[in-house]
Amino acid sequence: MKSNRRGLVGVLTVAIVGGLGGLAAGWFTPTETTVTEVAPGVWFRKTQWKPEFIGCNQGWVIFDDFVLVIDANFPNQAEEIIPLIRKTTDKPIRYVFDTHYHGDHADGNPVFAKIGATAIASENAKGEFETKGIAGFEKSQTDKPREYGALKYKYPALYFPKKLVIEDSKQRVELIHFAHGHTKGDAVAWLPRAGILFTGDSCLNGAFNYTGDGNTESWIGALTEMRKLPIKTICPGHGEKSDITLIDRQRRYFVELRQSIAAAIAKGQSLEEIKKSIDFPWYEEWTSVPVRQNVENIEFVYKELRQ
Repeated sequence: MKSNRRGLVGVLTVAIVGGLGGLAAGWFTPTETTVTEVAPGVWFRKTQWKPEFIGCNQGWVIFDDFVLVIDANFPNQAEEIIPLIRKTTDKPIRYVFDTHYHGDHADGNPVFAKIGATAIASENAKGEFETKGIAGFEKSQTDKPREYGALKYKYPALYFPKKLVIEDSKQRVELIHFAHGHTKGDAVAWLPRAGILFTGDSCLNGAFNYTGDGNTESWIGALTEMRKLPIKTICPGHGEKSDITLIDRQRRYFVELRQSIAAAIAKGQSLEEIKKSIDFPWYEEWTSVPVRQNVENIEFVYKELRQ
């Protein structure tokens, strides 16, 4: 392991399939959770989001002597993925990388800690884990006592500033923080040998964006930097896997959202008028959801631009 710092739920249908042909073959649907080997020793678990949202997508990378998991998910989904990993390798799960602090990506940390895994996250996420992260976990202990009640919140034990590399003879994974995007502490997992990018919620395939902890201006910048990588496959935090063009769609959404709302503000339109008039036909073609349906994002960007 190297860094740039010294030292260091509904019915669940799971299908394990190989290669990248699943999407074209129509195997993947919103109602299914699927597991795909996207490169030798690199696995992607896409979770269902209909009829019930059960958590985030996850991944795992098999090194010579251990396994790195990408995103802990909710506790119950952490319990689900461990047996799936065991079907592919008996090597110990040593690390779990939290792409950000949100519960559907990090609340499963205590489940992985029980089997000896160390949680890793961006240094920029530390404050979020220590405030909003634990607050959300404690609320879930009340709201979901059967899932959360016996667990103790587990902070990441290892934070990295901008980049951390985990590498051996088989795999190289670069954990990278670009900028404040979906959250202050967003980070991605880049596998340069295979051209695979696990984006967390920095880049999503569908109408999943949540801006409440975000900064859409710097989020666009982060996506611009990601686009410079020689990406072959994107494994997003939610939705189906894709290719580098997914970054273009995600970036376009925020660019046009900001441009459209800024133009409307300049014309003197109210927030309510903007909510009724804004329309991106291409967005609905991509996500099957009208852009007006994401009211919180419209309100968030309106507030950003009015500050």
